[in-house]
Amino acid sequence: MTEILGIAFIAIGVLFDISGCIGLVRLPDVYNRIQASSKCVAAGTSLIIIGSVILVGTAAAAVKGGICIAFILITSSTAAHALAHAAYRSGLKPWTGTIVDKYQEDTDKEAVS
Repeated sequence: MTEILGIAFIAIGVLFDISGCIGLVRLPDVYNRIQASSKCVAAGTSLIIIGSVILVGTAAAAVKGGICIAFILITSSTAAHALAHAAYRSGLKPWTGTIVDKYQEDTDKEAVS
């Protein structure tokens, strides 16, 4: 039973990773691509690690897997934020179909104040 559960987690994680790769190719601008890749890869890699921990089934693997998942979740979101912020500050405009630009709204409010 644990083998089936572990393989299921790994398979779902791989599907998340594949969707992130497809997002890199299909989405229109850098901001959408950053979002797709960071969220899908973080979730996909975490699920793969959980599946691996279930398959190994030891306490040491669980601790190491938990540490790896925490590291991935923290660094993935931080890196995505830093990349998006740097892209915006360097003048890279969002896709023309973007409906809301909160960063621009905040910048305009600060300029008025």
